[in-house]
Amino acid sequence: MRIAVLGDVHGNAFALRAVLDEIRDEAPDLTLNLGDSVWGAADPAQAWALQAEHVPPTVRGNTDERVAGMRSGKEHMRAWVLSQLPDDVPRKLADLPIHVDVADGEVRLAHGSPRDPWEDLMLTETEDEHTRPAHFSEMRDRLDGFSFATGGRVCVVGHTHREMLSVVDGLTVVNAGPVSRQKDGLPVSRWVLLTRHGGHWSVEFRRTAYDVAGATVWARAHAPARIAEDEAQWLTLGREP
Repeated sequence: MRIAVLGDVHGNAFALRAVLDEIRDEAPDLTLNLGDSVWGAADPAQAWALQAEHVPPTVRGNTDERVAGMRSGKEHMRAWVLSQLPDDVPRKLADLPIHVDVADGEVRLAHGSPRDPWEDLMLTETEDEHTRPAHFSEMRDRLDGFSFATGGRVCVVGHTHREMLSVVDGLTVVNAGPVSRQKDGLPVSRWVLLTRHGGHWSVEFRRTAYDVAGATVWARAHAPARIAEDEAQWLTLGREP
């Protein structure tokens, strides 16, 4: 069995289109979406249309909750994103689960952690507001009962916009990295391909180049200036400006 997993599209139709083309060439058995679907400014309407047709969000991301009105904050961004989307999108995002199990319960998908889309699973914030890799004990707690002992084999998340892999008591824990809004200075899209063979799962991190210039041109042409410039810089730099 082969499962493609993408997430953190963040309203970037240019990046998503390139990733979907590459996934189509791989012809996996299943393609899943870790959420944070439309909170961005590189054609969120088309990004939503592509997801609705090819890979609807599987789980609810933290910015999906903002779009849905479940969390407050950044209201100027929310208002603009909503102006780009069909009226039923907030309800659809609000109805999504926090985690989903597939492959006979062996693979769990979540955005942040299986218990909270706002919680980092594999990173821990330090007192000086930096982050460090989470300790095994912290990840066990955040996995919220999903473990090798209970039949789990792989847990895949997004949210931190970092490619990461660890093994906790036999359970493979993966952060797929983002389709858009990278944070490591490398402005290419990320996704993962899971392959089950001989009763075991392997994980392949994939990187897909896309038309970054086209995405930034779209943002500057269509989004309000304060939103557009932040988006353009983020996509160009591959890290938060």
